[in-house]
Amino acid sequence: MAKARRLKVFQARLGFYDTVVAVPSQAAALRAWGVHQNLFADGQARIADDRTAVAAAEAHPGKVLKRPAGGRGRFEIDPTTLPEPPPAPRRKSAAIGRKPPASAAKPAADHAALNAAEAVLRDLESARIAEEAVLAKRQDALDAEKSAAQQRYVQRRKAAVAAVTSARKRFRKAVGRE
Repeated sequence: MAKARRLKVFQARLGFYDTVVAVPSQAAALRAWGVHQNLFADGQARIADDRTAVAAAEAHPGKVLKRPAGGRGRFEIDPTTLPEPPPAPRRKSAAIGRKPPASAAKPAADHAALNAAEAVLRDLESARIAEEAVLAKRQDALDAEKSAAQQRYVQRRKAAVAAVTSARKRFRKAVGRE
């Protein structure tokens, strides 16, 4: 059977979240995050060095754990808190006291669509991880089958070579060359 690969913990800031994931390689981390760009090449992702982040990721191998960006809270699979919005920019002194025009007022942000989209992404990631586990199990079985077939071949070949050697000796003896 194939030996289990050692897990490494990688971290990256993706959108509004700091993320960590325990996987065998950088390529696996990129797949778990669902990105095609090599975040490691430009320094956006790296090996995690925060002990609590490493412990959390190792407790859930292959799953992306998140916490609000810049926060010090714990990493979770499905964080229940949203990141704090950045502080509003300071107005210039001339603008103080004036109300913005009515057309400029924005409605309150609705997180429902964002939460639904993130839930779809989480489900997709979970399905992919499960699919990879099934494929890894099948690959292990194929590797074991290949190894057994190779061993059978080696044993049969040794026996066949011994039979050919023995037949040659008998033939040479029969024709008087030995």
